[in-house]
Amino acid sequence: MPARTLLLTAMAMLAFAGNSLLCRLALKTTQIDPATFTSLRLLAGALMLALLLRLRTGSTTSAGSWSGAAALFIYAAAFSFAYVNLDAGVGALLLFGAVQISMLLWGWRQGERPEPMSLAGLLLAFAGLLALLLPGASAPPLAGSLLMLIAGIAWGVYSLLGRSAGDALAATTGNFVRSVPMALLLSMVLLHRTSWDLNGVLYALASGALASGLGYAIWYTAITQLKAIQAATVQLSVPIITALAGGLLLGESLSLRLGLSSLAVLGGIALVLTARQRASA
Repeated sequence: MPARTLLLTAMAMLAFAGNSLLCRLALKTTQIDPATFTSLRLLAGALMLALLLRLRTGSTTSAGSWSGAAALFIYAAAFSFAYVNLDAGVGALLLFGAVQISMLLWGWRQGERPEPMSLAGLLLAFAGLLALLLPGASAPPLAGSLLMLIAGIAWGVYSLLGRSAGDALAATTGNFVRSVPMALLLSMVLLHRTSWDLNGVLYALASGALASGLGYAIWYTAITQLKAIQAATVQLSVPIITALAGGLLLGESLSLRLGLSSLAVLGGIALVLTARQRASA
């Protein structure tokens, strides 16, 4: 892998992990509520992406769709409300596990035949998520876990819709712009629960403009130089990065249960990807 591509890929993975860390940091240490965080994140992302689109093409004409925007909004809203109670590492594992599994299931539904290794990998990943969610002293809150799984499924749908979107930057810009009114409507419905402070606002803006807008733009640049198997596999590093950073920066515990569940989920998905690579060889 060329050094430039490696650097861009690493930056993108750090940005993806940064979304989890910034959201958890904001909701844990500041007064901002999840609906306001969601609105500010999507608004900042839309502005950053529109700026990048303007710099690249000289125009702010975007693409995207309302269905893509709806999936993006559901992901962002469920993501924020889930992180009210979830640790950053647990949330990232549930998110990326749900994303990968939902996309794999969709592919099989469309006629992709699962090989024995792929089926074993999917079952192992499912078992890892179930083991994490089973009742126990170190089990994450169920409501937050279910919300994060919904966020992961929504992001999987958003990714699948993006396959036929054409220009990735233009489509993402359009989807972000369309999602802003949805987020503002949510904030209006929950106006009686609105709260914020300067630090919370800054974290939300950084999540939207840097970790989301700029991070996605960097990823779209890197992904053109990666094989599909590389692009899928490298994203498995995000929950690990997030868990380690959450332990160092937020004082979150790295439990044995989380470690074993992470190995099962990420190892299972890696088995699926390996089987795909062998099948296409």
